[in-house]
Amino acid sequence: MNISIKATGIEMTPAIHDYVTEKIGSVERFISADRNTIMAAVEIGKTTNHHKLGDLFRAEINLDYPGTQLRVEVEEEDLYAAIDEAKDDLAEEIKTIGKKKMTLLKRGGRLIKNLLRGFSRNK
Repeated sequence: MNISIKATGIEMTPAIHDYVTEKIGSVERFISADRNTIMAAVEIGKTTNHHKLGDLFRAEINLDYPGTQLRVEVEEEDLYAAIDEAKDDLAEEIKTIGKKKMTLLKRGGRLIKNLLRGFSRNK
């Protein structure tokens, strides 16, 4: 998986870069497609400099998944918490897509099986 990281309103430190790469890279285990063709665009940053309750951090992930594009956006008071929650939401989206594909495959197989049963009963 190719990961591009953009920081908005904050300084991109090596620690933040490594953390984002590690967390988004852990989502690869849920991907069944060719991992080299998948591109993840991650944008992290501070939403405002004048928020009354303190800083709000934002993590946004856009993933070019085969056949669709997944997008997750999270705002939290802590940057690392925002990254973690965005990663969890993205993993859920990927799992949901996998379940939908498997359900369609099973429904198709069930339909073919019922059609074949119908042909054998008519003879």
